[in-house]
Amino acid sequence: MAFSDKDLELMGTIIAKYPRKRSAIMPLLHYVQSVSGYVTPEGIEKIAELLELSTAEVTAVSTFYTQYKPHPVGEYHVGVCINTLCAVMGGDQIYEEVSKHLGIGNDEVTADGKVSLERIECNAACDYAPVVMVNWEFYDNQTPESVKALVDGAREGKAKGPTRGPKTLRTWKENSAVLAGISDGLANEGPSAGKASLLGLKLSKGEKK
Repeated sequence: MAFSDKDLELMGTIIAKYPRKRSAIMPLLHYVQSVSGYVTPEGIEKIAELLELSTAEVTAVSTFYTQYKPHPVGEYHVGVCINTLCAVMGGDQIYEEVSKHLGIGNDEVTADGKVSLERIECNAACDYAPVVMVNWEFYDNQTPESVKALVDGAREGKAKGPTRGPKTLRTWKENSAVLAGISDGLANEGPSAGKASLLGLKLSKGEKK
């Protein structure tokens, strides 16, 4: 793929935020995903060119972090936490039932390109187990039925909004642009933390539950 003049301008804006150019590798990888849907070889080459690095250096970063995908994912990428707490609270069952419901396995995409599925080791939200993330947005206290309804809605363009964060669920590409540092204007929309997350803070201050 070829990057447009607007893409190059935005990539230059991202690079300019950092005192050392190479520090922009990660946000630029997210930007490539916002354009292509995944980290393409052309994207790696362009990042290397802009940052004056070798393609091996950029590839090393893109293959280290699981948020960067080397192949296309769905418009709505569903990550089901199957780590210890989520697993025993129902995460394993959610994954198995949703996988069967969609007809896809781990790291696979539905034929219509709408939904992909991934087993996530931890979504860092144990206080809301079992937790599912869609395009890195939180869906707390889930059940197999709620997640099947969620993915069905996403395929129909009627995805339910996240439990925390924006009121509406953005697409994989749209949220990749946000992770690249490009504001969507929704940073203050919806709650960023819930009661379960804030309980420990209240107790540490001597406040009542």
